[in-house]
Amino acid sequence: MAVVLSLSGSPSPTSRTARLLRHLDARLTLQGHEVIPLDARSLPADALLGADLRHPAIVEVAELIARADGLVVGTPVYKAAYSGLLKSLLDLLPQYALSGKTVLPLATGGSTAHVLAIDYALRPVLSSMGAQHITPGWFVLDRDIQVQPDGSVTLAEAVAEPLEQIVDLFSLELSGQRVLKPVA
Repeated sequence: MAVVLSLSGSPSPTSRTARLLRHLDARLTLQGHEVIPLDARSLPADALLGADLRHPAIVEVAELIARADGLVVGTPVYKAAYSGLLKSLLDLLPQYALSGKTVLPLATGGSTAHVLAIDYALRPVLSSMGAQHITPGWFVLDRDIQVQPDGSVTLAEAVAEPLEQIVDLFSLELSGQRVLKPVA
């Protein structure tokens, strides 16, 4: 099947965003995709903040993106936008790094006031980077992501099924089975 880069833009070591992505990675893996998880917070701060395009870690990310058929891009919402950490990374990538890629944007946040951050902040930058197709995204409230003692994630019932449908739509797109209307 397809190679998927699952990119968390959260700066937090206890990130609900990253845990949500790893939870969804398992679903994509079960569907036959090769999933490569990447937490932007694991990249060297000096490379990100110093805009070091030649730093080996940044070069490696660019190579991972080039290798991937699709990306799941997850971010916490801060001040109605995607994280500064994610922005720092995206700014270092080539202008059309997402050319030919299918992208699933996801966001997490503490309030439904930020639900449009995907469409008004994240989707435009992904599009400007040449993404071939950006599937419908999904916003998940922090309170709907329960982290279990073993580190696994349980999603609130109201979120679990629609989010699985969004991930399945992304999977179909990666498999070349173009879906004309979003799953709701």
